[in-house]
Amino acid sequence: MPHAPEPDEDNLDTITPPQPVFHVEQALLGALLLDPHRLDDVNGIAADSFSTAAHAALYAAISTLPRPDPAEHAKNTTWLDRVLATALEEARGLTASYLHALVQVCPWPRHAPAYARMVEAEHARRRLLTAAEHLIHTVHDASLPHPVQTALAEADALAAVVDDIANRFPPRSGVLPRTPAPPPAAPDHTEAVEEEQLLLATATARPDDIDAVRWLVPDDFTLPLHAGLWQCLTTLARRGQPVDPVTVLWEAQQRGLLDGGSEPGQVLRMLADPAGSVGYWAERALQRSLLARAEHTGQRIEAYAGDPANTPFQLVVGARRALADITAVRTRWQHATGTVPPRRPRPAPPTRAGPPTTMAARTARAAR
Repeated sequence: MPHAPEPDEDNLDTITPPQPVFHVEQALLGALLLDPHRLDDVNGIAADSFSTAAHAALYAAISTLPRPDPAEHAKNTTWLDRVLATALEEARGLTASYLHALVQVCPWPRHAPAYARMVEAEHARRRLLTAAEHLIHTVHDASLPHPVQTALAEADALAAVVDDIANRFPPRSGVLPRTPAPPPAAPDHTEAVEEEQLLLATATARPDDIDAVRWLVPDDFTLPLHAGLWQCLTTLARRGQPVDPVTVLWEAQQRGLLDGGSEPGQVLRMLADPAGSVGYWAERALQRSLLARAEHTGQRIEAYAGDPANTPFQLVVGARRALADITAVRTRWQHATGTVPPRRPRPAPPTRAGPPTTMAARTARAAR
């Protein structure tokens, strides 16, 4: 017959700790249970800073219950019993033996502030990881009516988490994450290739419309050939030279775009089949580029935050560099869609103090 655990059986200390922070949390809670007055030295954390529900419930109880008289606390377990009863309302698996075990495993109660700082650092890493995962999920959510706006909102939420961590752990210059950034995910070329071909063909047929989409750059294209052909088109249009499939093909040859095996006839056929408007296809390409950039940014930050060896200082530096990629594309998207936010007026520079001009000051100088 399988063993059925009793309601008061302690199973918490048999769980394999997923991270070293589990032991740090035990040490901190043990210090606070032993010397509740040390809570005055702990800051920067809350109940949700802990990695398990049991630890969170214990910290919430310790933080909210009136502290015991030190002399009485040293003689009996009355306050510990109250902590356990309060925490059991949120974590039913807690037992008195686990609280006593926490006290026993705490090396030095006076190190509680250091333990709290470690808990805060680990919580910052988990917050960043969650925010990055939300951004990636948003990019892949095909049900969103406004995917770009939603992705940008998630990117802003991610940036707010980074700023909050930076306020708690000011970054050190030049301290980059030790984790290598993952390569961009391979895009689904099927729809993108067709739309980019239509854009190139339509721009070849209507070169006068190219100037209106200067916010589109070669990096927004999914295929190197398409990016190169867009450079050919923009160059010919800027020079005021004739633009048609033949002139674009010749420019492509001069740039070495056909060295990769692209057949001239295939390029000519692609450029001779326009449809729709240049602005529409260009905006579609830019939207796809922005979402791809947002996904890669989320993946980079996810990789950084998923490595426990990275310090909060490194996470802030790496995350801000990754978010800068979205900022650049966002600016071009705002110009393309006419959603550029109004420029905030810059504050007036502070007035520098000049020499004294009062009669008393001039009299004082004359008397020297």
